[in-house]
Amino acid sequence: MKEVILVNDNDEPIGTIEKLAAHQQALLHRAISVFIFNKKNEMLLQQRNKKKYHSGGLWANACCSHPIPGEDTATAASRRLREELGFSTPLKKAFHFTYKADFENGLTENEFDHVFIGTYDGNIEINKEEVMDYCFMSMEDIKNTIASHPEKYAAWFKIAFPKIEAYLSGVNRS
Repeated sequence: MKEVILVNDNDEPIGTIEKLAAHQQALLHRAISVFIFNKKNEMLLQQRNKKKYHSGGLWANACCSHPIPGEDTATAASRRLREELGFSTPLKKAFHFTYKADFENGLTENEFDHVFIGTYDGNIEINKEEVMDYCFMSMEDIKNTIASHPEKYAAWFKIAFPKIEAYLSGVNRS
């Protein structure tokens, strides 16, 4: 049984709960999102496995998950990147934000999301239990496809993408 860290609006831990229960009860909990770019400044997208408990088959950023109790967010981000996509690369904390998204199956994401970015151009070995497919896309192409086909993207990705765009416009990643 996987547990997540319940937090208040200031990201201060207030307890733990089983992951599914947190999503069933729409409780605010700590999460991580990792955005990876190649040297051409294209973003790595993953298509979630269709068997995921929500948003299966949808496209999102490199990986998202939850730190386990006692684990810091940077460690969780690196761990999930290895577990889902089979590689490691230095990650930098970019920012955090809170969001809430309801799903058709009755679950709710209510997350205090810590966003990390990194650069990678090497081999990717997907964990097929987590990921169906992956690709690199330009920021402009992603923006256009979110506008024309929003149903193809995970709810949190559509919320996070403009925040990543804003962050990157003020930061030189090279």
